[in-house]
Parts: sequence; structure tokens; C-alpha cells
Amino acid sequence: MDVSKDQMSMLLENNLFESAQMLGCFLVSSSASNQEPNPYLKAEYLVLQGDAFYGGKEHRRALSAYKQALQNCKSIPRQGGNNTRTSLSATTRSPSPSSFSISTINENEVKFKVALCHSALNEHRSALFEMESIPSKARTLRMNLTMGKLYRISRNNRSASTCYKECLRSSICMHWSCIHVGGKHNRRQCPYVLEAITALSELGVSSKEIILLFSQTPTKIGRSSSDYQDSQRWLNRYVEAQCCIASNDYKGGLDIFAEILSRFPNNVHILLEMAKIEAIIGRSDEAIMNFEKVRMIDPCVLTYMDEYAILLKSKPDHAKLNKLVHDMLSTDPARPETLVALSAHWERKDERRAFSYADKSIKIDDRHVTGHIMKGNLYMSLNRPEGAVAEFKIAQDLRADIRSYQGLVRAYLALSKSKEALFTAREAMKAMQQSAKALKLVGDVHAVNSSGREKARKFYESALRLEPGFLGAALALADLHVLEGRNKEAVSLLEKYLKNWADDSLHIKIAQVFAATNMLSDALSHYQAALRINPQNEAGKKGLERLEKQMKGMDPDAPEEEEDNEPEDGEGDQEDPDLV
Repeated sequence: MDVSKDQMSMLLENNLFESAQMLGCFLVSSSASNQEPNPYLKAEYLVLQGDAFYGGKEHRRALSAYKQALQNCKSIPRQGGNNTRTSLSATTRSPSPSSFSISTINENEVKFKVALCHSALNEHRSALFEMESIPSKARTLRMNLTMGKLYRISRNNRSASTCYKECLRSSICMHWSCIHVGGKHNRRQCPYVLEAITALSELGVSSKEIILLFSQTPTKIGRSSSDYQDSQRWLNRYVEAQCCIASNDYKGGLDIFAEILSRFPNNVHILLEMAKIEAIIGRSDEAIMNFEKVRMIDPCVLTYMDEYAILLKSKPDHAKLNKLVHDMLSTDPARPETLVALSAHWERKDERRAFSYADKSIKIDDRHVTGHIMKGNLYMSLNRPEGAVAEFKIAQDLRADIRSYQGLVRAYLALSKSKEALFTAREAMKAMQQSAKALKLVGDVHAVNSSGREKARKFYESALRLEPGFLGAALALADLHVLEGRNKEAVSLLEKYLKNWADDSLHIKIAQVFAATNMLSDALSHYQAALRINPQNEAGKKGLERLEKQMKGMDPDAPEEEEDNEPEDGEGDQEDPDLV
């Protein structure tokens, strides 16, 4: 033979993909592989070359090589009616590609590699078509997991659920069989597929149904019954937690995760799950604390760090946000989480640049929910509510939470679409029956019209009864009092919260009420208090500037003389490529 296949395999096993690509060119053009009686050698060499391209992330070239290999396979006799071909030397490349030993080329595995290439190229329909050509009995654990993801992307949730359930069934059977064959087939030892559990919970499968899959696990598996029951207990609780979160029972999910965390202290995955939930429901301080714990344990983690960045941008000290973004860029500048964090970093300084980063995050992963929410909020800041509606709807379709509902309501109200806003708010209340934020959302819609203010007041008060410390509802109710001329009630309500909250937005709201009632010195003290807490608060700075004009007897709404002489640059902004 002109070129050794074993040398090619060695390069691949050592992840030397560039060298493997070059050697592969010699391999597939060697005289042995080009002889007509040896199509099996050509097929095997093409698979190896495809693995080299795949490892080097040249997915289009890998796809071509794998398809050529399959074409060559068609002229090779089958063995016993299955999908392996005879007379072939060992091919040791897996779909990742990673090594496992087989004695023949497995046509199903090559099809899986084709599907992986299509997925990497965002050709999900072609990937699914290739996966469906693999017989169900021949699908491995990873194949089922990949099919589940592809079905979710295509919105075929029933088929996705079937694939994820098969993952859990097959992982149980694999774990059981591996133990009883003396440790053979180590690649199949995978007792718990947590990805599948999370996916099933998000698809609406009940915790009882998921746990029922685990009840098929044999109890005598080479370890004591108490050890088995202990591992089964925490896994069952993990299932329950994920199902709570999926059904918007955030408190229940947090309580169970806290219980699991006491069993597995400093568990990065659980800490991240808790921090993400706390960020969603507005427990910012608790979320920040858990994100900081994660960063102390693993400074290079990127999962959910964009959520952390969004929380930090609202804080007066931006040093932590700067450090976080710097670390994320050093770890992986191409991850969508990094780009959303960059968007949060630039939001105060340059909204268009922030928009550009949010848009790039979605181009990398169009299923990244936080990217869509960030982009939707930036559309609102740029006074483009139509675009915001589209982004919040995508986020809601991917994984609905209170933030996507809030964004949609804001966008609809900005478009004067009160009916759509009310429908969305009621949907949120129906989906999150114990959520004070959902109740407030309905109140926000009613508060827009003077005829609905009484209804709005009732919803705000209901939200405060459900969650007495909900500052957002208190501020909204205070606004309602002011609109109806009940300034004393507004101040009384806000001062009650001021005893327990050192919050800049609370001081600003009180200052606005005092300014409206011409109690300018009281307003001044609260604006100053707000800016001591957060010197970067724009509402506080603008309010103080306006108040100072009032105290000097000037009209705060009078235009400044210099404005007419400033050069206009609006046309340049309209053609900014960041918004294209």
C-alpha cells in the first residue's frame, strides 16, 4: 500500500486534524483505493478523510467525503441483511469523531456523521432526514439525543419527547448491561442523561412519567441497596425541580435545588440553575451571589454568564461587569453568552453597538433565549417596538418566562395594541398562577386607560398581598395614586418600603412625587440619596437637573438655545450597518 491507514488513524486519535487532512489526500488518491475491485477501501478512506475535515470544523468538506463513502458502500455486499459491510478493515472513528473499535464500516454511523455535518451547517431539515433513515433499533444513545434536539427545532414535540424517553430507557439498559458483561463497551456506560430530563420537562412531560422510566432500573446492580436508593433519591428530586421550573413554579424549583445543593455542596450546575431562576424572577442580589460563587469555583464557566452580565449592568460599580466580559472574551469570544455580555456592557454607552452584539449572538445560536430577550429590549430602547415584538415572540416560543411576557406587553402598549397586550398579560397570569409579576403585568395594561385604573389598583394590591416585598408593584401602585391625585397615599406607601429598601429607584419615585406637589427641598434630598446609591442612574441625573431649574424659577421644559445650532447626524445613524 502507498499510504498506511494506521498512520491516518493515529493522527485522528491525537486530534492532529490538519496533518490528517493532508495525509487523507494521499490516502484517497492512492493506487490501492482507486482500483475498481476495492470500493470498500475507498469508502473507508473517505470516512477517515471526512473525520479529518470534521475535526478541523470544515463541515462542508466532511459532508462531501461522507456522502462519497456512502455512495461507495452501495456497491459492497451486505452482511446478514444489516447495515454493516463486509471485507473492510477496522474503522476506528466515531461520529464525534472519537475512537471506538468496530470490525466493519457501519453505514448507520456514517449517516449519523452526515447528519452532524448538516446540523453544524444549520441544515436541520437535511440532518433530520438523514437521521430518520437510520432504523430505530440501530440508533445509539447519542443518535436518539441528537434526534430529540432536531425534532424540537422542527417543532415536532411529540417525536422529540419519544426520542428523549428512549434516551433514558436506553441509558438504563446500557448501564445494566455494562455492569453484567464485566465492564465491556465502556462507551455505553451512561446511567443518567440529564439533558434528556431537562428537555422532557420543558416539553411538558410530568415528573411522575419521567421518574417511571427510572423505576425500570434493576435494584441489584453490584452495589448496596442503600447506595442505589440514595442516588435514585437525588435524581428523582432533580426531575421534580426541572418540572417545577418548566411549569413556572420557580419557588418550588428553587427549594428542591437548594435541597440537592446541601447534598452536593459547591455543585456548579445546581448553583447556575438557581442563579438563572433567581435572575428571571427578579431576586437580583441572590442571583449575583450565586453567580459569584460559581466564578470562584470555576472562573472559566460561560453557561448563563450573560444573565450575570445583565444583572451587573444595573449596578453602579461597573468594574465587575468589565472583569466578567474580559474573562469571557479570554475564554471563548465566539460563544453567544459572550456576545450577549458584550451587548450588556455597551448598552449604556452605545445602544447601536450593543444591538450589533445581541444580533451576532443570535446568528451564532438562533435558539439562545437570552440573546432574543436582549435584542428585544434594545429594539424598545431604539423605539422600534415592531422588531421587539418579533424577538420576544421567538423567546417565548423557545422557552417562555416572565421576561418574554413583560417584553411583549411593553411592545404591544408602545404600538397602542391594548387588546394584544391584555391577552398576553392574561396568558402570563394563567401560566404563572402564583406569580406577583404576572398580576402586575395585567395591572400595567389596565393602568394605560383612565377607565381601567380601578382594575389596575386591584391587580397591584393583589400582587403585593402575594409578594409583600415586590417593589415593582409598589412603585406602579404609587404611580396610580399620583395619577388620581392621591399624592399623600403615594408618599406613605413608598416611605413604608424605604424603611427596608436602600434602592435608588425608590428614592427617585418619591422625589418625583414631591416635585409634582411642589415640595422641592424634599424632592432634592431624595434625588441626592438616589445618586449616592447609584451615581450612574440616568433618571436620577435628569430629575435632579430638572429640579434645579425649577428651584431657580426656570421652566424645566424650555428647549436649550444651543440645540438649534447642533449639526444633525440622523441620516448617518439610519444607515448604521449594526441595525441591518
